[in-house]
Amino acid sequence: MGEQPVRVLVCGDAEGRLGSLFSRVQAIQKKTGQFDLLLCVGEFFGATPEAEAEWQQYKTGAKKAPIHTYILGAASQETVKNFPNSDGSELAENITYLGRRGVFTGASGLQLAYVSGQEALQEPAPAHCFTSKDLSALVTTLTGSSKFRGVDILLTSQWPRGVWHYGNNPEVNTKSCGSGAIASLADKLKPRYHFAALEGGHYERLPYRNHMVLQENAQHVSRFIALAAVNNPAKKKYLYAFNIVPMKNMDPMELVKQPQDATESPYRRPAKDKTGAQKPPFSTADEEEPVHQFFFDLGGKQGGASRGHGRKRPSDGDGRGRGQRRDGDGHPKQPRRHPQPTGPCWFCLASPQVEKHLVVSIGSHCYLALAKGPLTPRHVLILPIGHYQSVVELSSEVVEEMEKYKTALKGFYKSKGERCVLFERNYKSQHLQLQIVPVPLSRCTTEDIKEAFMVQAQEQNMELMEIPQHTDLKQIAPPGTPYFYVELDSGEKLYYRIQKNFPLQFGREVLASEALLNIPTRADWRECKQSREEEEESCKRLRDDFQPYDFAWDD
Repeated sequence: MGEQPVRVLVCGDAEGRLGSLFSRVQAIQKKTGQFDLLLCVGEFFGATPEAEAEWQQYKTGAKKAPIHTYILGAASQETVKNFPNSDGSELAENITYLGRRGVFTGASGLQLAYVSGQEALQEPAPAHCFTSKDLSALVTTLTGSSKFRGVDILLTSQWPRGVWHYGNNPEVNTKSCGSGAIASLADKLKPRYHFAALEGGHYERLPYRNHMVLQENAQHVSRFIALAAVNNPAKKKYLYAFNIVPMKNMDPMELVKQPQDATESPYRRPAKDKTGAQKPPFSTADEEEPVHQFFFDLGGKQGGASRGHGRKRPSDGDGRGRGQRRDGDGHPKQPRRHPQPTGPCWFCLASPQVEKHLVVSIGSHCYLALAKGPLTPRHVLILPIGHYQSVVELSSEVVEEMEKYKTALKGFYKSKGERCVLFERNYKSQHLQLQIVPVPLSRCTTEDIKEAFMVQAQEQNMELMEIPQHTDLKQIAPPGTPYFYVELDSGEKLYYRIQKNFPLQFGREVLASEALLNIPTRADWRECKQSREEEEESCKRLRDDFQPYDFAWDD
């Protein structure tokens, strides 16, 4: 739209080293041109006599800041004396204290929200601390309008707790770092840029989304940047320069453009409360949902009893089923809580909707089932017992058991003269389904399978990327990202970030094509439906056949 961007500099804790800070700013401006303002987060003042003497030169006018400088308030009791009150004021020429909390809007329309100090742990709050009332007042002021979309910049002294979730890890102690109240504030205000300091480190988090993909309208992304102290001995970055066009002046489509490396919001982590009670506006505690136990027996009519090897899940009685863990005194440990769905789910094993007659094997965290309308008689699904939407959301123990099932299936298929292809579609699906399809070795090579996926993707204007074998899918597809993923028996992996209108049967279509299995009429599972009796018989055959490879089977 041709709008002029605002040129902004941001620095971390100055700690009274004003001469060093302003010298650096002057050097940058000499090289790249004038900036419009300097924002200082963390501690601006120092507590040493040298820092006090240096400040007096600016306060008396003997020295002048070379740029309009806006600072946050005290973050410790030692520096409170430098601030006349909590409302904000000009402390020296070109140096303005913003205040304890509030909103600053520049002539350009740039909107900046700020909160000074640390989260109060007691009442009444010390002068260098903020309270939940401060944050609530700030949120109410900004979000009262129906046109509110977010703020351009948020300045806080403290980091938001958990900002690293789903993103890159900072080099700070995450167990003690940050404020949960600031995290809640950032979630509500949706800043395009959020700056903080105090932790002595430099950290630029990957940009994160402010909407749920495929569930909410696209919104702008947020960037969190923490800066180190001025002139720190480790030479960590303490000054950040950027240009920004105020949100109110931007084309809406331009504003919501999503960078390739955007992740899910670190603040929207699953936290369910079945009582329906409202959490406090700036609560930091996550509630844990109670779980329903379930029991399932593969004996009896399912075909396992004929071998005398019926098996049941660990129970709350004296059951000493396989895999039941015990503490040091030999007492059973409490069963692990599996994540539960918020509504009906066809694939959670505890759900009444699940078609249990298709179950082939049950482990501690995953289960194996015959595919509904299978491509081939040995086409199966690996599914988590608990409610997970995709592979990238799985806990480590679920991933570990899923790998055990993959290994067992590879051995099983090899004995049948087959290689297996795995694929997952995390798009318009509620519960993770890892499809495992065996392909006869005599029909095609692994390279043929890879080429078929690549070619058919290209024909539909999709670019399948090959990713390194040992790359974790979580690194390129954060939770919430829609994607299609293929894993070949060679260990090669193919990945496509789904944009829109992805063909739901794509994986089956490729495998059913003439180049591979040559059964194009079976590409759609609905064309391959069997009766209940046929499904039971097919599953019994497969269960008995797979039993020698089934690590979850009781000896």
